[in-house]
Amino acid sequence: MNPSTAFGVTFTDELIRCGVTDAVLAPGSRSAPLAMALFDRNRRGDLRLHVRVDERSAAYLALGLAKTSRRPVAVICTSGTAAANFHPAVIEADESCVPLLVLTTDRPPELRGTGANQAIDQVKLYGGAVRWFCEAGVPEQRPGMVAYWRSLACRAWAQAAGAAGGPAGPVHLNLPLREPLVPDFPPHGNGSAPEPSAAEGEWPEPLDGRPAGMPWTSFGHEAAVHGGTAPLALPWTERGVVVCGDGDYDPTPLLELAEAAGWPVLAEPSSGARRGPNALSAYAYLLGTEAFLAAHRPDLVVTAGRPGLSRSQMAFLRGRPVRHVVIAPEPGRWADPARSATDVAAGVRLVGGTAGGGGVPGRAGGERDPAWLRSWLRADTAGRRAADAILDTAGTLTEPRLARDLAAALPDGALLWAASSLPIRDLDLHMAPRSGVRVLASRGASGIDGTASTAIGAALAHQAAGGGPAFALVGDLAFLHDAPGLVLGPGEPRPDLCLIVVNNDGGGIFSTLEQAAFSGSSGPFERVFGTPHGADLGRLTAAAGLPYLRAETSDELIDALSPTGMAGAQGAQGAQGAGLRVIEVRTGRTAGASLRTALSEAARQAVTSSVTGARAVPR
Repeated sequence: MNPSTAFGVTFTDELIRCGVTDAVLAPGSRSAPLAMALFDRNRRGDLRLHVRVDERSAAYLALGLAKTSRRPVAVICTSGTAAANFHPAVIEADESCVPLLVLTTDRPPELRGTGANQAIDQVKLYGGAVRWFCEAGVPEQRPGMVAYWRSLACRAWAQAAGAAGGPAGPVHLNLPLREPLVPDFPPHGNGSAPEPSAAEGEWPEPLDGRPAGMPWTSFGHEAAVHGGTAPLALPWTERGVVVCGDGDYDPTPLLELAEAAGWPVLAEPSSGARRGPNALSAYAYLLGTEAFLAAHRPDLVVTAGRPGLSRSQMAFLRGRPVRHVVIAPEPGRWADPARSATDVAAGVRLVGGTAGGGGVPGRAGGERDPAWLRSWLRADTAGRRAADAILDTAGTLTEPRLARDLAAALPDGALLWAASSLPIRDLDLHMAPRSGVRVLASRGASGIDGTASTAIGAALAHQAAGGGPAFALVGDLAFLHDAPGLVLGPGEPRPDLCLIVVNNDGGGIFSTLEQAAFSGSSGPFERVFGTPHGADLGRLTAAAGLPYLRAETSDELIDALSPTGMAGAQGAQGAQGAGLRVIEVRTGRTAGASLRTALSEAARQAVTSSVTGARAVPR
């Protein structure tokens, strides 16, 4: 057995022992040792192999798989610019703490800097965006290689998973390999890779791993990550607020804390916390209303995840409450974009009782006064009703109504992937609190790239774990940006995923920002910000061989979401609508900006009236 083949089968075996269940491969020559080993282990049922012809799509597919399953996923490519195409997904994984094992194969050192084909500098290619980088040695046929390869795989897995301490995230291994890159001969007559223990007679040491399928190195995840840190004790205050931003954390303790303390919950859609009796649906409108803010200055704010989806939320956090506690789920990493944190803690508890325990002190020695929470809920209801009244009178399906109605119509057990830019913001403004639906988004770097591939990966992982159907709300530019991700080769795993594409012919979010002031026939807005494309999304979808339907009303959209709702759609192959499919909703950027202005104004007026018409919240 040649050294490159020995490395491929041994390293792959160790990754599986560590717990890797999915690997994504972009084809190439230099990566052949890993590709053949992964193909063989996939055939044996030890892991799922996904193949994508575009490296960027491959990396985002791995991102979606890893973010949803919360397990390290390996993504592999050949040398050269193939590795560079992983970079955007690596950045997103870094910012979102998504565990990725980025395996870039490379030319050996003697071919670097010589003008050799497909040889670039891949050492620390992703800079500080990875938790750990290792330039692996070229495989050699000598004693000690097996322990090195297996311990290398374990350390990479632990660093990516956060099991070695610190946050989860991407790890980059650069793997230089010498020819020959394929087995010297088909060991079983079928071209497959050999067993890890099949070369004892020709290799200076056994290739076997630890007995009973154990990994080479084990890590104590909970002890390493949390270190047994006790939660921060907080004295109860009536005027408290819980803010939950995007992130991979369990918000249940915070929801229980809010219920016990009588505090409102301001939860971004992808936080997993927009549920329960204290969660608000129109909080961004409340935070954008001066009269409300003046009457509702908190004494304590507890934040978790990565807040910052809206400007009003950021302004609220910059308002410098008496105390701002940031929950840090991992040692050395927390989010404080407003730089207003007074405390950083692994968790919090109320003095005199725990969340849900009924031991929260009352005001002035009596029962807890619910005026604070009641005032937030009353204003939230007023703002929600004012916005809904406008949305319900529109004759066509607008973007805010699409977000509202879609989130409400999804069945329990569904997954909703929200693209960056306007889709996630429309959900934030109009999604009613509910349980039973998991909302995810790439909010680490908030890019629009790789959206379809990430949603596909998320759907595959969601359904592999027994979850229900998956849906994705994306904009037209995000959809076009990842068009290669729609093309799945024969035999590739296919998710039950419906992509709902809002097509406003360009970058609709810019029509809501300051850049819109530079519109007009001679201004730069339309060309450099609006960026109309004129693409026919139906034809693009047909080119990928996917069912396509255009919805113009909310009823048409809801009908199309059902399992049989796309039976008559363009490209549908049968009575069932399950599988990868596309629904397009066409809107206008100018009209959308005007609608959002009207919604904000109506909601602010309603919220202001709720404040001025009610008894002031006592301090």
